[in-house]
Amino acid sequence: MIESLTCGSSARVTGTPVGIVRREFDRRGLFALTTTGTKATSHLFSSIRKRSASRIVMAAEAIASSDVVSGDMIFEPVLEGGVFRFDCSASDRQAAYPSLSFVNGKDRDTPISTRTRPSYTPTYQCVRGQQIVKLEFPAGTSLYGTGEVSGQLERTGKRIFTWNTDAWGYGTGTTSLYQSHPWVLAVLPNGEALGVLADTTRRCEIDLRKESTIQFIAPSSYPVFTFGPFTSPTAVLVSLSHAVGTVFMPPKWSLGYHQCRWSYDSDKRVREICRTFREKGIPCDVIWMDIDYMDGFRCFTFDKERFPDPKSLATDLHLNGFKAIWMLDPGIKHEDGYFVYDSGSKIDVWVQKADGTPFIGEVWPGPCVFPDYTQSKVRSWWASLVKDFIYNGVDGIWNDMNEPAVFKSVTKTMPESNIHRGDDEIGGCQNHSYYHNVYGMLMARSTYEGMKLADKDKRPFVLTRAGFIGSQRYAATWTGDNVSNWEHLHMSISMVLQLGLSGQPFSGPDIGGFAGNATPRLFGRWMGIGAMFPFCRGHTETDTIDHEPWSFGEECEEVCRLALKRRYRLLPHIYTLFYMAHTTGTLVASPTFFADPEDLTLRKLENSFLLGPVLVCASTLPDQRSDKLQHALPKGIWQSFDFEDSHPDLPSLYLRGGSILPFGPPHQHIGESKPSDDLTLLVALDENGKAKGVLFEDDGDGYGFTEGQYLLTHYEAELQMSEVTIRVSKSEGLWERPKRRLIVKILLGGGAAIDTWGMDGEDLQIAMPSEAEVSNLVSASKEKYKIRMESAKLISDAEKASEHKGVELSQTPIELKSGDWAVKVVPWIGGRVISMAHLPSGTQWLHSRVEVNGYEEYCGTEYRSAGCTEEYSVVESRLQHGGEEESLMLEGDIGGGLILQRKLTIPKDNPKIFKINSKILARKVGAGSGGFSRLVCLRVHPMFTLLHPTESFISFTSIDGSKQEIWPESGEQFYEGNLLPNGEWMLVDKCQGLALVNRFNVEEVFKCFIHWGTGTVNLELWSEQRPVSKQSPLAISHEYEVIKIP
Repeated sequence: MIESLTCGSSARVTGTPVGIVRREFDRRGLFALTTTGTKATSHLFSSIRKRSASRIVMAAEAIASSDVVSGDMIFEPVLEGGVFRFDCSASDRQAAYPSLSFVNGKDRDTPISTRTRPSYTPTYQCVRGQQIVKLEFPAGTSLYGTGEVSGQLERTGKRIFTWNTDAWGYGTGTTSLYQSHPWVLAVLPNGEALGVLADTTRRCEIDLRKESTIQFIAPSSYPVFTFGPFTSPTAVLVSLSHAVGTVFMPPKWSLGYHQCRWSYDSDKRVREICRTFREKGIPCDVIWMDIDYMDGFRCFTFDKERFPDPKSLATDLHLNGFKAIWMLDPGIKHEDGYFVYDSGSKIDVWVQKADGTPFIGEVWPGPCVFPDYTQSKVRSWWASLVKDFIYNGVDGIWNDMNEPAVFKSVTKTMPESNIHRGDDEIGGCQNHSYYHNVYGMLMARSTYEGMKLADKDKRPFVLTRAGFIGSQRYAATWTGDNVSNWEHLHMSISMVLQLGLSGQPFSGPDIGGFAGNATPRLFGRWMGIGAMFPFCRGHTETDTIDHEPWSFGEECEEVCRLALKRRYRLLPHIYTLFYMAHTTGTLVASPTFFADPEDLTLRKLENSFLLGPVLVCASTLPDQRSDKLQHALPKGIWQSFDFEDSHPDLPSLYLRGGSILPFGPPHQHIGESKPSDDLTLLVALDENGKAKGVLFEDDGDGYGFTEGQYLLTHYEAELQMSEVTIRVSKSEGLWERPKRRLIVKILLGGGAAIDTWGMDGEDLQIAMPSEAEVSNLVSASKEKYKIRMESAKLISDAEKASEHKGVELSQTPIELKSGDWAVKVVPWIGGRVISMAHLPSGTQWLHSRVEVNGYEEYCGTEYRSAGCTEEYSVVESRLQHGGEEESLMLEGDIGGGLILQRKLTIPKDNPKIFKINSKILARKVGAGSGGFSRLVCLRVHPMFTLLHPTESFISFTSIDGSKQEIWPESGEQFYEGNLLPNGEWMLVDKCQGLALVNRFNVEEVFKCFIHWGTGTVNLELWSEQRPVSKQSPLAISHEYEVIKIP
């Protein structure tokens, strides 16, 4: 990556302009001054916009300087009261590139008049082209946001990197996922809150490892914005929405349940799935088509045999109350005669290599080119393709693989040296490192605009995998390729909330998990929680068992039916929350602590969340029923309620005192609902006997609501003289109130309620019962609830591996956790290590799926020979001893009388290291063979995750004293004899300033092997190859330690 700037100056280099002095990091971390004058760079220079060219003036002495520049950032108020822009210097402010996060770039660049000064001023330090920004807050400040991130809700102790990454099967310690939100929400000890935005599209490190401190590190220079402190976190997010925009107003059908898998492979199968939903009475609005509907994975085409008539399919689906969403990827097959490729080539729309020729990368169709969405002409070209595509009966579009993901690449994406010829208003001609994080957002924007072109009277629905802060203006999102296990179920709540806290309120996980097979209880529990998320979709990958709501037995099916009926009852409320989010910037789902930001005990709750005034309390542990869970409630009145649907595997629901919750009938799909449907108001009075609520109604699609074609009703209830009056306090919009029955239920406690009914718009009165009557009603309600829970048919807790395809992932791994390490092991498949997390740095060096990769061991030189798939037994364990040594010994039968034994240890006397001692032992080798086994080799095969592939390499000193530095482009390498590492080699991550050191006994290791994969590297240790006997086992002893590097 070529990147040049001395902080405090306006000079900048992007790409490699001809004849310009440039500064770059060489592989040793040193700066090198070079000049260029090639034909390729001349081509690039001629294409750079006039504004960009003006920024390339740079003094050689400034480039050569490695002095550290630091101080307080300068500020100016912008946008509105309480918002400040900070820059390192006036020249940096003048030189800043345009914003891709702000809706209106002028708001970012135009000062406003105010006497207010910022409460917190960031400091900066600029060194070696990197700008380090730090803000410190009072002790006890809680940190949230950072966008799409895995792991805990409260982010103190975490560090992530904004670099959109295809992160299949990510874990709690994965530091870069599919989206980038360089944003942190700080909630102060007193409940006030402040937000911080680093307005850069480049790779940015967000370091929250120091308590109450935010640190951003990204290439110089970029402005930082603070929003607040304001009186509440909600006020901060509303202010943020004034900068980066609110969520698009979704069509109402998109808030129903969505059913998806990779893939429903024919229109016949699609019709079958939809018919089954209706036959079984399970609500659903949307069916999804993954890539297999295409002709050879060519976008904008249909397979003529399996999907011969998409229009006819769409007609049938619409008649049955279903919408259809179809996938579009950015990778366009490089093939003459393919109309998309031909039309794009004709007008020169492809991302280019540094030499000016189109970049070709491997994706699903094979060799592909990629649209350069940074150009308005390319966005218009794509939008026109989308417009024509919609006429096939397409209701919504799914943008996948748009990080952009590229196969057969160590970085999982295109080279950072690729060239985007962007429009001046978004940054001009830049290399890929500048536009990488916004590529997905710009694709989603183009798709959104194409859908609007197709029908101005319909609201587009786009789902995007990759995004940037501001993507919510164009698309919903999901939390990517998660895993079918309890850890991911639990984590899905925090991930949805975190996206909302970063400006994207329309999100949800793949319910049931994408990778692997769910169990009945896991799937049912996940559906219960997922039915309460803003975006509600079930999805799974290829080669897994069916993951429809009826696929796991009658008990699970009934729980899914109850969960989705619950969602459909609440859709009037959920739709209202989206309207408020669209018009004001408030959240749809928010953390429980939003009910009382001053209560520090609520700030780390991860198994509950708010939908407006509704508190959803869920169980995310396999053996913990929701009715046995001790719910942590915010202070004040919280009334429990249900729809006579309570079940041990469904979340518990509470309504906040002072609230009125509107809900409707549990339709099978949105199309069944009518304005004349009965409307129910659930009322929870506050301490003063009052309550209020709001309901938004319109056509559910189109833009009539922007011209007043809607009805926004404010309801209020008040207790006076033992009588509650419910009335309409205010109405907005041009719609007349529908003639419909209004049912009012007043909650009394313990789930008990009294009710009355009348016509909507009329004042209704209901007499409150006496204290004795209330007590009797509450007791009866609790008894009814108890009977319902005791008689509920529980979902099976079977955790056995499926008899069908795929593999069971929901069993709980064994964890060793002590000192510097947290290590997870799955004995039941290969005894593999699936996670190695270094706790002090927050780095997950190894992370894999359960059934493949991670840390494996083989008994032969062949890849995946015996040892990596067998079930291992735990023969010894010392776990959770509170500071004592943690260890686990496993044994797996690898045939022929041989055992592969592995002992994992985090030593008490040196908890900085993680040790593995492995042996191939002869247990039952027959005398007829002379007591010797077949020919075997102990092959240690760990696959480490490269968090920063372009900044990672292997380093060691060979036995002969030669220094080795192996980078990803070197491919596979064997080292043996005098070139063997002299007992130690390390995986270096320059970006983090860390190295994973692997030490081993050179007497046991005969060969070392390095293999670079897509975002991974294998550092293998091989023993000699020979037979073993009881007296002569094969063994390799080695250990891992993380060290800091200069």
